[in-house]
Order: sequence, then structure tokens, then C-alpha cells
Amino acid sequence: MTTERRMPATTADERTMLEGWLDFHRQTLAWKCEGLSDEQLRSPAVEPSELSLLGLVRHMADVERSWFRRVLANEDAAPMYFSDEDLDGEFHLTEADTYAEAHAAWQAEIETARSIAARFGLDDISEGKHRRTGERFNLRWIYTHMIEEYARHNGHADLIRERIDGSTGD
Repeated sequence: MTTERRMPATTADERTMLEGWLDFHRQTLAWKCEGLSDEQLRSPAVEPSELSLLGLVRHMADVERSWFRRVLANEDAAPMYFSDEDLDGEFHLTEADTYAEAHAAWQAEIETARSIAARFGLDDISEGKHRRTGERFNLRWIYTHMIEEYARHNGHADLIRERIDGSTGD
């Protein structure tokens, strides 16, 4: 695997550290997907679960989109892979779903997230609200939640990757 993961500086200021850990976890998910075929990436963790590495990439693209575009910046950005009718749509894969498309969408959302976040301080309150709770969040909370979200799903990715080809690693 060749994806470079950079550990955050151990003496950085708070924002740099939060952004560093978020990027580290983003890189970890890419690393877990590296070198696999689309068929392997679509392979579910265990029956009857539909959880797959490709589904996780699609899920995280929508999570990035939701928290940074819709909540933080109050953009009208519709979900890419799920809907109110299919809340787990990102995990309902077909043979037509490819890593190239999902990865490109995910990376585009990451770049948009970085651009949006750069306009806010850690204590700044989101311009938008959470779609279910109506709550607003400061950027610090969003960063912390995103780190938690990636860390949890990277644990899933670890197990899925080991099941596919025996690869392990933190």
C-alpha cells in the first residue's frame, strides 16, 4: 500500500491538530481501499450485512457533504448516495458502482470541506442546522465528530480488508 498517512504534529495548536487527525483518518480509509478491485471493494463484510469498503467511501463522501456543506455553510447540497426513501443507499451497491467514481466524489467533498472550514473559526457556529435535530454546531464539534466518524468506520474498514485479503495494520 502506498497511500501516505501523516501523523499530526505532537505540539501543534488545536486547529492544526484537529485538522491533522481528520486528514490522518481520511488517509487511513483510502489506504484500506488501496490495491483492491471494484469487486473486492463491493464485497460485504459478512452476510447479511451490506457494509463494504466501497459503501464506506460513499458514506463518508455524504458525511463530509452533510456536515461541511449543509450544516456548517448552510448550502442546499442534496445527498449523493442516500435519500429519505433509502437511508442506507450508499451501501446498496450494484455492478455499475465503481471506486473511481466514489473516490472522486469523496475527494471533491473533502476539498470542499477544507475550503468551507477555512472560513470559520473553531468557535464559530454553523450557518445551517442538523437536518433531523435542528441543532447548530461550532466547527470544533464538527471536526471532533468527523474524527470520531472516520475512526469508527476505519475500524470497520480494518476488519473488511483483513477478510478480503488478510492485510492488517493500523
